[in-house]
Formats: sequence, C-alpha cells, structure tokens
Amino acid sequence: MKDKKTVVLGASTNPARYSHTAVLKLQANDYEVVPVGIKKGAVGGIKIENELPVIDNVHTITLYLNPKNQIQYYDYIFSLNPKRIIFNPGTENPELSQLAHTKGIKTEAACTLVLLSMGSY
Repeated sequence: MKDKKTVVLGASTNPARYSHTAVLKLQANDYEVVPVGIKKGAVGGIKIENELPVIDNVHTITLYLNPKNQIQYYDYIFSLNPKRIIFNPGTENPELSQLAHTKGIKTEAACTLVLLSMGSY
C-alpha cells in the first residue's frame, strides 16, 4: 500500500458521483482509502463510515462536500491531522483553506481523479 492514506469526505454509494469514482480509483492505485459519508453502504467493498471514525496516519483528506456542508466537519478534519486537503472542483473554501494553513496543512484546489490519472497524486 502506498503511504498516502486518504479519507474521502462526502463519499457516496451512487456510481454517478465523483466521490464514488475517487474511492474506486484510489483503491485501484493501492492507496488505503476510508470513505466517510452520510449514507449507509459500501464502495468497492469498503464500508462507508457514517459516524466520524478516529483514523490514524491520515495523509490526505479529499473533499466532496460543498463549502457550506464542510463547516460541520472542520473539527473532525483537523482532529485527523492530515498533511494535505484536496478541494475538488466545487468544494473550494477559502475559510477552511486558511484555517488549514494556520495549522501547517497543505491545501490543493485540484481534482483527485486528474491527479491520479497523471500519476501526481
């Protein structure tokens, strides 16, 4: 497994959603992935966590929530102590990005799927 354990925040069981595809692509590229979302189910055989699990050694949180829906997760995001937060298209949030920077967390406005396809994840 690659060393960039990734939390997909806003994971969905709906195959038409980019968060669903991101979980599958991360898994296919041998990343340890933890999908977290509000709906019960699984993606690629991985259970979507509906509570806010304690997860150790998180490298990246990739966001699939619009900015107003991110607010309730700020404390959770920072409790995971990620090294990086990826703001996928439509999730850009200057407030969260600034808070992350004050905590020494790198942020990227990028598409997880594009990063994976280019080999630059």
